[in-house]
Amino acid sequence: MEDKKKKWVAIWLIAGVVMIIVQTLLGGVTRLTGSGLSITEWKPIMGALPPMNEQEWNRAFEGYKQIGQYKIVNHDFTVGDFKAIFFWEWFHRLWARMLGVVFAVGFVYFLYKKYFDRRMIKPLLVLFVLGGLQGLIGWLMVSTGLNPDDVHVHYIALCVHFISAMILACYTLWFALGLLIKDEQRLSDSGLWNITFGLILLTFVQLAYGSFMAGSKAAIAAPTWPTINGFWMPGTLWTNGWLKDSNLGALQLNIQFIHRGIAYLLLAGIVIWYFMVARATLKNSTPLRRWRNLPLLLVLMQVLLGILTVVNSIHILPNRFGIFESFAELHQLVAMFLLMVLLVNLYLVRRTE
Repeated sequence: MEDKKKKWVAIWLIAGVVMIIVQTLLGGVTRLTGSGLSITEWKPIMGALPPMNEQEWNRAFEGYKQIGQYKIVNHDFTVGDFKAIFFWEWFHRLWARMLGVVFAVGFVYFLYKKYFDRRMIKPLLVLFVLGGLQGLIGWLMVSTGLNPDDVHVHYIALCVHFISAMILACYTLWFALGLLIKDEQRLSDSGLWNITFGLILLTFVQLAYGSFMAGSKAAIAAPTWPTINGFWMPGTLWTNGWLKDSNLGALQLNIQFIHRGIAYLLLAGIVIWYFMVARATLKNSTPLRRWRNLPLLLVLMQVLLGILTVVNSIHILPNRFGIFESFAELHQLVAMFLLMVLLVNLYLVRRTE
């Protein structure tokens, strides 16, 4: 019975991971359609309902008219145009509320049924704290674009929001794996654990630069491959002050160059890791043998999708979801799958005592 209880708690947690991934993808749609700044207020409770009549719509639209995105980019918007972008930001926030409800209802149910043991209490509390912080970080990110001068949220704020979501997803999945996988199913190999952990850290760095790419709109600066506008290394790397937002062109090219470089490094690292796992599990029936193929497949897909995303950035149209946006969403989805699969592989290995 104890194993059955753990299994159901783990399923609940994994459902939460899936919802976090969907929430992140909705955030991507919101960003790609230019919808993220359409709601200029943070109402955690009352904001669950969209405007219900024309008077409320006009009031929401007036709030949007006060920020730079409307004044500089979307000054020709009608209320109908505003409703279209409002939907995605509202749905993104609604899904976050639904995620909170799923965790809260599941927690109360399992607590009532006595499915939790003492070892689960602390991780559950950490889980709820991380979830609450994610909502706060999301609003702080949005607030960076709610002013008369900016047309987007700041790319560093976007990165913090995205990475914090991935930390939440990883923590939740790790918790679930601890309930599903028995100690005897794990392989003891310190070297393999170290390289797997290193690949996860590198993946986080790559995800951060991916969010920098998205937040700074860096893809449009060099829609070419394998070179960057005809150069293997952009001259902007040696430009003084390229980290400043005011030097946007240099910032975009350098972010894209670093993002590409990390992608190749991650690909090489996973190829090496793949053969290390194959050798370590040659005479072992550990589940690691079945999981080792996925990271290699996903990283190859990720590189291909990255290339397709960049070269199709020439098709970007304001407030539209087309071929570039589709590839960008797939690129982000596969990146999250890669991170989750690497985490599963890490759990299946433990350091030699």
